[in-house]
Amino acid sequence: MRFMVLMMALFAMLMGVELKWSSDYEAALAEAKKEKKDVYLFLGSEYCKYCEKFKEEVLVRKDVEAKLKKKYVLLYLSRDIDDIPAHLETKPVPRHYFLKSDGKIIYTTIGGRSLEGFEEMLADVDEAKKD
Repeated sequence: MRFMVLMMALFAMLMGVELKWSSDYEAALAEAKKEKKDVYLFLGSEYCKYCEKFKEEVLVRKDVEAKLKKKYVLLYLSRDIDDIPAHLETKPVPRHYFLKSDGKIIYTTIGGRSLEGFEEMLADVDEAKKD
């Protein structure tokens, strides 16, 4: 029995981290408009080791998710699976978009981040909103 549980846990780890975020662009914009929030779109790929590392080390943290949810509707799109709006670039990944509820880009950047680097990025986004 322990062996089966261990194997299931190992299999889940190998499959990568699945974010429990919206994967519907239009629905995320509508929700952001309704809630008077912006959208944080994390754009990744099913085959990107840096995307998986960022998810595993930063985005799955409950404190990070709670902080993001205060200001943003959370959206994850995979360039391998999802339809990406034409005005958004899909290469390279990982890519971060902060969007108004009408889809206008507030801030964008690329690359995985450590927890500290992600906090710095959020501060940069706050500065960009002031402009």
